[in-house]
Amino acid sequence: MSELFHINNSYESYQKIISFYQQNKDLLFDDIHISIKSWFSANMSASLGAVLDLFIDNINSIHFDHIPPKTEDILLKNGFLTFYGKEGKADINHTTIKYQKLKPTDGKYFKAYVIDELIGRSELPSMSDPLKEKMVEAIYEIFVNAQIHSKSNVIYTCGQFFPAKNKIEFTIVDTGIGFKANVDKKFNVNLHACQAIKWAVQDRNTTKDITGGIGLAVLKEFVHKNNGYMQIVSGDGFYEFNKNGEKTASFTGKFPGTIVNLQFSTNDNSNYCLASEIDINNIF
Repeated sequence: MSELFHINNSYESYQKIISFYQQNKDLLFDDIHISIKSWFSANMSASLGAVLDLFIDNINSIHFDHIPPKTEDILLKNGFLTFYGKEGKADINHTTIKYQKLKPTDGKYFKAYVIDELIGRSELPSMSDPLKEKMVEAIYEIFVNAQIHSKSNVIYTCGQFFPAKNKIEFTIVDTGIGFKANVDKKFNVNLHACQAIKWAVQDRNTTKDITGGIGLAVLKEFVHKNNGYMQIVSGDGFYEFNKNGEKTASFTGKFPGTIVNLQFSTNDNSNYCLASEIDINNIF
């Protein structure tokens, strides 16, 4: 049995997901039993779901042997456990952002999902309509990059509002080739995954003739002002950007694709707009 203990949005939790993948990735025609212990951040459903689908592709079966009642309740409300034979629950408190498994051709649906489930939420700080459109486009660009660059067949997304913590987490995951392979191919180099991620998040950097780096740069600027963060896991590289700057680290083992996680603070009373709209404080 594999135990997932206290999974949140930390480097240590991503390492646990990676270790879980490494321990089971070579199994064929087997039963994989999972026990969730203590806390499990619901937005991490996207990361776990991506790994579980790779196991299922190897003709393994998935069994959840134990989930704490409160955790199970959330994972029923966001729809994650419905993919494993359980019946979903209504989210009357509107704290979940639905777990979705999307095809690369589902871009129009993804954009509507981002508007309805994330950017349109009343808990986010006040933003002008042009800025909301910019944010939607920036997040949509992550989907497009996964669609074009990663060569992933499925893109996973999920989120969660944590009222007690005044935070919203939003996660997008693919099981494609990752940042390193794309950047190495473009420049004929052999970078560490962290170096490749740091290159990719710079404004206007891209591995194709599209605006590939602009979306991540826009999100970096917003989370800096909002006191949130942006995290990227790709291969054995970990990257986080927050108001204190950038930090990177290496994992033991590799995640089989890329995770982009965004955290937004909901106790931010600022009014945000684009610099092109008006020249006052709290300009984005």
